[in-house]
Amino acid sequence: MSTRPARELHGDVVLLRPVEPRDVPRLREILATPKVARWWGPEEDEGWPLHAEPGTTRFAVLEEGAVVGLVQSWEETDPRYRHAGLDIFLDPRVHGRGLGADALRTMARHLFDDLGHHRVVIDPAVANAAAVRCYEKVGFRRVGVMRRYELNHETGTWRDGLLMDLLPRDLA
Repeated sequence: MSTRPARELHGDVVLLRPVEPRDVPRLREILATPKVARWWGPEEDEGWPLHAEPGTTRFAVLEEGAVVGLVQSWEETDPRYRHAGLDIFLDPRVHGRGLGADALRTMARHLFDDLGHHRVVIDPAVANAAAVRCYEKVGFRRVGVMRRYELNHETGTWRDGLLMDLLPRDLA
């Protein structure tokens, strides 16, 4: 089971709250849209999104009370490498409105201010230009390309990933 946060997180526009059973159909619907599935792939775990790897926390992204996506964080706990990572997807119908950037800023502040992380990473596919632009608006910086990083479920070929990181001083 994922680590469940104790509270909701309020952004400028979005509300992040721990994923609840009632969110599952809507999140699976969003995940199945072609624009999201292209990058995330099909979800085969029947327990998703309620069950996750240890150290992973999932929040539903809400706008005006409606679930419009998911943001998740994970933590590297080895003291020598301690940091956190983020992943996000939003309903394509709300793309381009700044909700993703607001959700990521809100989550990053939580990871920095409440959980004491000094660095946050995110790893979009290099070809996912819209995601990269969004992450750069938040303040993430390009670290480097991870060649043949993830398997593209549509083509069965490997695609490159872009490692990006964010420090508290970079947060826009």
